[in-house]
Amino acid sequence: MISRLSLVRWSLCGAALLVAGCGRKPDQKRGGDAAPVIVAHAERKAVPLALPAIGAVEPIRTVSVRSQANGTLLKIHFQEGDDVKAGELLFELDSRPFENSLRSAEADLEKTRVQLSNAEAQVKRYSELKAGAMITKEQLETIRDNARALRAGVLSSEAAVANARLLIEYCSIRAPIAGRTGSLGAHEGDLVRAGDTGVPLVVINQLSPIYVTFTVPQQNLALIRRYRREGPLHVEAAPAGSTDTDIEGELTFIDNTIDATTGTLRLKATFDNPDHRLWPGQFVKVRITLATPSVVVVPSTAVQRSQDGAYAFVVKSDHTAEERPVEVERTVDGESVIARGLAPGEIVITDGQLRVLPGRKVQITSGRPAAETPVTPTASSAAEHAKP
Repeated sequence: MISRLSLVRWSLCGAALLVAGCGRKPDQKRGGDAAPVIVAHAERKAVPLALPAIGAVEPIRTVSVRSQANGTLLKIHFQEGDDVKAGELLFELDSRPFENSLRSAEADLEKTRVQLSNAEAQVKRYSELKAGAMITKEQLETIRDNARALRAGVLSSEAAVANARLLIEYCSIRAPIAGRTGSLGAHEGDLVRAGDTGVPLVVINQLSPIYVTFTVPQQNLALIRRYRREGPLHVEAAPAGSTDTDIEGELTFIDNTIDATTGTLRLKATFDNPDHRLWPGQFVKVRITLATPSVVVVPSTAVQRSQDGAYAFVVKSDHTAEERPVEVERTVDGESVIARGLAPGEIVITDGQLRVLPGRKVQITSGRPAAETPVTPTASSAAEHAKP
């Protein structure tokens, strides 16, 4: 049987051990451990300076085909949605009334020409008789006036013939431009009228080349004008839902005024569009590339922000972390373009920053270890780093 004194002794030993265990500080044991981090290298590469926008596809030319003559629509020579060439026959009207008018006008012309021939012969004959005083001056003038009137009549009849022939030509309605036809506004057997401002016979849209119209904030006007003076500006369009590569075009129009309501500038880009991937009325994502400068970039996750501004943790050759202020110019596709603060080749921490303190060692768990690539900035990179 254990005595009461032994129990007291064992209790005191246990309490002493408990106090000793509680007094040990875990941080003291781990104080020398390096914080695990993931890193990446600052790189110099060409990154486009681009402006994003949303645009709408517009045909360069749209023509509403209408009749220039009254008549019955006899035949349609295409199907809705067909591609047509300029000058291709689209509609055929009943030309018989105009053919009858042409024959009548030609007969009137021939009749007037005969009358003119007789009048001119009279003028010649009586002009010769004047010398013999066989006709008065007034009679001769009357004969000459009649001849002049008949000459005018011939001109009028010739115009009537030409007009009748033109109306016959109007009965064959041809495509004024090459493009894609829309839905029909009339069908075979319908009576069409010249000058009808209602529904056109058909609308033709030019699909190749084609416009994409878009707007950018007015603050970008100076940039666009500056870089356009240096050469053509490249524009890319991406139709919604398309998995193909972006379609390439060129900026061809800058509007001459800013929209005072929206504060935006209207632009147009022209695309060859040979495969008709761009369609009138379609909304597309647009990116206009102003320049492609060579810049220093790091993953955007390497850039941290505080009240003092942006900074990044740089891993030095001795595996310690340095907090470096940086100036971010812009962010493109998950990468930050660094205007100042980093040189190409420097190693930055992209994950694990919350475990890092300036001057403390770090342990690289992913990415190239700092010891493999000691950072020795060149004179050029150092000069760039020191740029104001």
